[in-house]
Amino acid sequence: MAYSDAQKEATARYNKKAYDFISVVVPKGKRKRIAEYAASQGKSMNRFINDAIDAQLPPEKPEE
Repeated sequence: MAYSDAQKEATARYNKKAYDFISVVVPKGKRKRIAEYAASQGKSMNRFINDAIDAQLPPEKPEE
């Protein structure tokens, strides 16, 4: 079954509501290295980058 225009629009609305987007600039060739390494770890490039960020951020404090 084809991905309809309505489905595309619904996905775009959900993504806009649920996620913040960040653009990362890397030297030529590094994107490929990141993608290959992430795949070798069984992760998407997005998951790999998020895990790397999470490893460096201090834990979130619970809201009171």
